[in-house]
Amino acid sequence: MDFLGIHLTLLIGPSVPVPAPALLMEALEGVEVSTGGERSGFQISFQAGRSGPADLIDYSLLASPLLQTWNRVILIVTFNATPRVLMDGFVTQREFSPSDEPGQSRVTLTGEDVSVKMDLAEQSTLHPALDDSLIALKLIAEYASLGLTPMVIPPMVIDPPLPIDRVPAQTHSDLGHLQKLATRNGYVFYVVPGPVPMVNTAYWGPPVRVGLPQSAITVNMGPNTNVSRFSVHSDGLGPVQLAGQVQDRLTNQALPVNLFASLRPPLAALPAWLISQPNVRTRQFRESGVDTMQAFGRAQAEVEDSMDAVQATGDLDALRYGDLLQPRGLVGVRGAGYLHDGLWYVKNVTHRIRKENYTQSFTLTREGWGSTVPAVIP
Repeated sequence: MDFLGIHLTLLIGPSVPVPAPALLMEALEGVEVSTGGERSGFQISFQAGRSGPADLIDYSLLASPLLQTWNRVILIVTFNATPRVLMDGFVTQREFSPSDEPGQSRVTLTGEDVSVKMDLAEQSTLHPALDDSLIALKLIAEYASLGLTPMVIPPMVIDPPLPIDRVPAQTHSDLGHLQKLATRNGYVFYVVPGPVPMVNTAYWGPPVRVGLPQSAITVNMGPNTNVSRFSVHSDGLGPVQLAGQVQDRLTNQALPVNLFASLRPPLAALPAWLISQPNVRTRQFRESGVDTMQAFGRAQAEVEDSMDAVQATGDLDALRYGDLLQPRGLVGVRGAGYLHDGLWYVKNVTHRIRKENYTQSFTLTREGWGSTVPAVIP
């Protein structure tokens, strides 16, 4: 279906999704896809009406087996003649809202990306002789039937567990355990759909804060402006520093822990944790059963997680922007002044596709103010 020159393709089915029939595409009212963070989700709304004798007993849409929960859904957006897989997931909820007004009855499908299948069963499992990155590879490989391709980046500190010393245990679902392992290493875990249908990349590694930025978000620059709303929020209570000590389980020596700065590639010239001194919150580091290198790695992960104290939100016109804004990467901002221009990390993006418009609501983050680059790519 074409929306203002943007072609939307809907694939849906119980096992292998197929192109949606004309009945569904004609009833399709709009699509909303939220990407970014740990999990992505979608919502698809259809107009449900009664137009003939076959609809006297029930709405024809509700009788369609394609609108059942746990059907697989793939959404493809063709923009600038380039198809992009926007979502690959499963329907987890169906809502029907009848109405007396003509054309106002709706069927709404809500779902999550394919990682929802990794969160259905809690596990009690041991992973002998496997470090965190090998456990991640092992768990992801178990879902190859979902088209998951692992991209696992080993952490800087690797501590292979000796079975005579300790055996890593899992008490969460596979998804929960992957996220737990990622968090304690200052990493993230998420699933990215594409580049072709039925294929997904399972990424376990550091946030991607390097590389070529996407086309710039332009603010307050007359005809070049491509946002309808843009605002920046600063959180003075966001950054934290860690203090305390760790008892090394190998040497039994107590060593001080005092961390306050980020080791990530800087996106801001004036970090909030530096400007806010001496009012940065201090937390006590509490970890047991680890050696010194592990302790410093996990402490640094806690510090990194608090560093993005400046956040920008806004709404982007997809046609004026000329592209799809991708989360979990960099984007340039221009026209907002020196303090807010420059490179930002795209935390999440919500795509809202309707027949009359296509908007992308975004959330950007970074650790402070001021541009680190002389200019951004238009």
